[in-house]
Amino acid sequence: MSTWTGVPQAGDPRRAVRMSGAALGIEIVVVFFLALFLLHRYGDFRKQQRMVLFGTLLAWYLCFLIVFILPLDVSTTAENSSVRPTARLLLPFMQSYARSGGFSITGKVKTALIENAIYYGTYLLIFGSLLIYVAVHPEWHLSWYELQTIGITAANTWGLFLLVLLLGYGLVEIPRSYWNASRHGHLLVKTYFKAAKLMTEKADAEENLEDVMECPTDYQEKMGRNMDDYEDFDDKQNTYPTEKNLVKLHKQVIYAVQRHNRTRVQWQMLLQQAVHLEDVARNETSSAHQFTHSFPSAEPPGWVGRYLYTPTVEWYWECLLKQWFYRLLSLVLTVFSVAVVWSECTFFSTRPVLSLFAMACFVTIFFLCTCVYSTVFRIRVFNYYYFASHHQTDAYSLQFSGMLFCRLTPPLCLNFLGLIHMDSAISQQQKLQTAYTSVNHNIHSHLVA
Repeated sequence: MSTWTGVPQAGDPRRAVRMSGAALGIEIVVVFFLALFLLHRYGDFRKQQRMVLFGTLLAWYLCFLIVFILPLDVSTTAENSSVRPTARLLLPFMQSYARSGGFSITGKVKTALIENAIYYGTYLLIFGSLLIYVAVHPEWHLSWYELQTIGITAANTWGLFLLVLLLGYGLVEIPRSYWNASRHGHLLVKTYFKAAKLMTEKADAEENLEDVMECPTDYQEKMGRNMDDYEDFDDKQNTYPTEKNLVKLHKQVIYAVQRHNRTRVQWQMLLQQAVHLEDVARNETSSAHQFTHSFPSAEPPGWVGRYLYTPTVEWYWECLLKQWFYRLLSLVLTVFSVAVVWSECTFFSTRPVLSLFAMACFVTIFFLCTCVYSTVFRIRVFNYYYFASHHQTDAYSLQFSGMLFCRLTPPLCLNFLGLIHMDSAISQQQKLQTAYTSVNHNIHSHLVA
């Protein structure tokens, strides 16, 4: 008769639980700092409102956390239930709040409530019309539970459609971007083209800012002319700017200043990149095998520059090794992309198993989310939605990206579980389900049907 010694043996479930708990704790901390780093890179902690930063950080953190902990097969019920209200209610309200030109918190909240009331009122009108149509139809008898399921399914269908577009772009663009980065000549020509385009955009932003700043001068001139002769002053005949006009003007000024600062910083960074690429092209023909800069830094080199990253090491990396490293990385990522496309086309086949990721490891979800999330950072819709590094992304774009992440993460996780045949709704096999699948099983069953 065996006795329990209190020491975990190999294969002991208590040891596996402790290892999963430790991995979960590490991932919670790492994901938080990852979201914080990205927010610091694109946002501005000193100038942007705390509510905007908190809402964006919350959305990014929850979405990234679900993706990272899904391979551990732990319960994500709390996170998943937080993502949907964040995308549906919190972020749209904070988007309107951040774009408002109000001069007080009350004014901003009022504007946000009015805009969201119009937005959700339109949806409610459409939903009410469809509900009345279903109610009066003699052949349709839908319960409240079925109506709720249809609404959730419609929302997830939009997420799946968006996921297909972003994932398809990322699967092609990520390997291609690294391959193009290994071609110094192509990269330099592309930088020249971007510089010419950015110069036009920068001049347009400066002109727009000057036009916006002329409005307060007009108001001052009107008020000055009206107050020149106090005895002839007639309040009924004077036209002063109303609070509504000032709020509208303030909104235009905020947008113009943000755009002007963004193009100015991007212009400086693009010039530095162009100078660096020109230095690489010039040093490639150097027989001294030592990298020289056209504009050396005024600061003395640190410990790394003196002993590790010397001019000789920099020459071999920039002129020789870097391009081959990028080409090899591009080929590896291309293989991953082909494997994803193959598995997406064959994950319904369980006998035989044709999905490559069903026979491989769970870390492939990181490649999937990289393809999808990086595309979100690359999207540009004129100047309405635009991500710019070095703290130049406006509050509206930050909030909009949080909404996209919240809408993309659930279908992304379900798609990954389908690729590895861990979702019985797709594989039609009785397997031990993950906690995420058990929560979303009913929704996903309607999507597949």
